[in-house]
Amino acid sequence: MGSWAHRGTTPARISAKGWGWQHSGRTNKAVHDLDLEIAPGERVLLLGPSGAGKSTLLHALAGVLGDDEDANEAGELLIDGYPVAESRGRAGLMQQDPDAQVVLSRIGDDVAFGAENMAVPRDEIWRRVSASLESVGLKLPLDHPSSALSGGQKQRLGLAGMLAMRPGLLLLDEPTANLDPAGVVEVRDAVRRSLDESGATLVVVEHRVSVWLEVVDRIIVLAPAALGEPGGVLFDGPPAAVLAQSRELLTAAGIWVPGYVPAVRPREASSTHDAGELLLLEACGLGVSRTKGRRRHPGVPIAVVPSVRVSAGQALSVTGPNGAGKSTLALTLAGLLAPAGGQLLATEQLARGAGTAPLKWRGRQLISRIGTVFQEPEHQFVTGSVRAELLFAPKLLGRGGDSVDGLLTRLRLDHLADANPFTLSGGEKRRLSVATVLAASPQVLILDEPTFGQDANTWAELASLLTELLDAGTAVISVTHDAAFGAVLGGEQLVLGAPEQMPQGAASLLSAESVVQR
Repeated sequence: MGSWAHRGTTPARISAKGWGWQHSGRTNKAVHDLDLEIAPGERVLLLGPSGAGKSTLLHALAGVLGDDEDANEAGELLIDGYPVAESRGRAGLMQQDPDAQVVLSRIGDDVAFGAENMAVPRDEIWRRVSASLESVGLKLPLDHPSSALSGGQKQRLGLAGMLAMRPGLLLLDEPTANLDPAGVVEVRDAVRRSLDESGATLVVVEHRVSVWLEVVDRIIVLAPAALGEPGGVLFDGPPAAVLAQSRELLTAAGIWVPGYVPAVRPREASSTHDAGELLLLEACGLGVSRTKGRRRHPGVPIAVVPSVRVSAGQALSVTGPNGAGKSTLALTLAGLLAPAGGQLLATEQLARGAGTAPLKWRGRQLISRIGTVFQEPEHQFVTGSVRAELLFAPKLLGRGGDSVDGLLTRLRLDHLADANPFTLSGGEKRRLSVATVLAASPQVLILDEPTFGQDANTWAELASLLTELLDAGTAVISVTHDAAFGAVLGGEQLVLGAPEQMPQGAASLLSAESVVQR
């Protein structure tokens, strides 16, 4: 592997004095009265509850907030003593949404894009591209289509592109959220190697402290919102000291400190349903393909599931490494992608006269039967406010919006009812995407990485809400790398195999095995 060293890299210094930011159209500030200093070469883990302004701060440091003319900024935020708007290029930002950072159609070109814009010599660019892709574990040809990557693979691609730029400041926003457990370690270690050789400054946002403890030398905790407004820095210091002295306060603030799992409403033993009587969906030899479009003829399957039966009140967790076809399977079960083989049938208990093929259902028929929460929350927002998002499905179905206020409160979105969905934090967007689907009261709920971006408190609230829905008879299918979440919901686990385990030729299909975990 090529060396990470870049002789021109100088670690960046960060300074914030009374800095605050208020997005346009929002009544409350995203960040308020922030004071902090980060020395060149420091490695900082930035923590805080969902909505505390962590992502806003990272975007500000990257210089990508200044184009919002109607936003309000207070105080000053500096890199190396200069306003962030004058320091673009010093920082590399890896965003929460993997799709937001994919620029070009081939992965090699995409990784090279940033370095090309910095006028790095051509030969050096391609040395960096190969080294970056190898370091993050994305072992694919340089001409591999970026559109064919899974969400987790896109996260690796985004990190590789950033590392190839050799910035003086690395800004990572939930960099391991969509990765399988092995990928988490691989990506974290790639970041550490880069820092060891370049000396760059690091600010990483990650809800789970244990992932980065052995990499960072400082933890900064942003205070939770008070009266809807974040309150600056809550804790700041060496990791061991912060965790030892303030564990109780950190858990109360929703921080995922090592060894802590929040209490969740347990499932009721008496709520178990008879799968034979309340079967809703059945798949047999179901092949799935990433071919886009609901009715186009699908391509070669990337996974085949021998047999899956989804019943009322049943939890099913879909797990496996990145690229195994988990999200594609979820979209196929949801009636949004055509099967690439085999059968997917809805029983009469679910179809209610709409026919046995979910793919052929009309929109109104689908959302009241199968609700889908996409991996990227932004892909399902269609209105200009949080409240309007929750009202959209009930209006489409000719129902009242009586449940909207309850959902807003339950998922801690009530103070954001009038906000534009696209200005929310990553965790808030995820909770909103779940709420919009629940507003239609579907019988089957399909969630792709539902706990992404959640602090411990919002994680527990979301998990508790789902256990209530399971007890009430809703089937819940979750694509997740979150083992604790799967354990809380219980039910069955469907494990998809690794892509590199696919045999060659016409039988190059991945099998899945169903493992009962109760």
